[in-house]
Amino acid sequence: MFGYVTINGKDLTQEQRERYQSCYCGLCRTLGKQHGFGGRLTLSYDLTFLKILLGGLYETEGESGVQRCLPHPVKSHAYSVNEFDAYAADLSIALAYHNALDDWNDDKNVASLALAKIEQSTYLRISAKYPRQCAAICHCLNELARFERENSNDLDGVSNCFGELMAELFDYKKDEWSKSLRELGFYLGKFVYLMDAYEDLPRDIKHGSYNPFKSIADDADYEERVKDYLTAAIAACANAFERLPVLQDADILRNILYSGVWTRYAILQKQKEQKREDKA
Repeated sequence: MFGYVTINGKDLTQEQRERYQSCYCGLCRTLGKQHGFGGRLTLSYDLTFLKILLGGLYETEGESGVQRCLPHPVKSHAYSVNEFDAYAADLSIALAYHNALDDWNDDKNVASLALAKIEQSTYLRISAKYPRQCAAICHCLNELARFERENSNDLDGVSNCFGELMAELFDYKKDEWSKSLRELGFYLGKFVYLMDAYEDLPRDIKHGSYNPFKSIADDADYEERVKDYLTAAIAACANAFERLPVLQDADILRNILYSGVWTRYAILQKQKEQKREDKA
């Protein structure tokens, strides 16, 4: 489900792109240091966004450098870390653990069960460190599973589950910025869930899997309605962001929220247009 909250590189300067890449590499580096090579496999754009957002909001001093690493052993590259890399890295593992459990429960995927068992002791340590966030992950994913079992068409209800999960993760300190951070996370989570469901719909129809868009997929205004759902969610997310006094990396964060989150949607539209042209 993760992977939509990324930059639109075409609308950033070279310096801005390098800055973003250094933050991404910094989180990868932290995952490796805290959780080994397997931890690096949980790296995501979404938690890179969270790390940059919290770093900009709380104006923490970071560490930067240049290094070679196992994923890129030939050429040195820049990295940048702040105090929130450790938080984002732990959340990456917690989400991966629950995702593996869900895959086992849904599909009896033995590889997912094995992965969950490997990560279990690490997850228990993370859960003890961040009980509120991990409890929210567990609760919200259980609610999502319930909606799926009921084959629910309630788009708001099912997407709210992932929104509530993200709201809890974004609310790091429960301080004066909690309200805006929670709104930002909530609506970003809704957008991510709906975008993922929209992209997965053809595959889910083919395989008979759950998808909340199935009930309206044949409606004449389907595409328009999906665009409206996505636009409303990301607009509310951006409004919450603009209430936060973020100066550091604000240009990159705005690029992600106003443009980057739509890059995959634009690709899908081009693919659909190409299919229509091929049929004509």
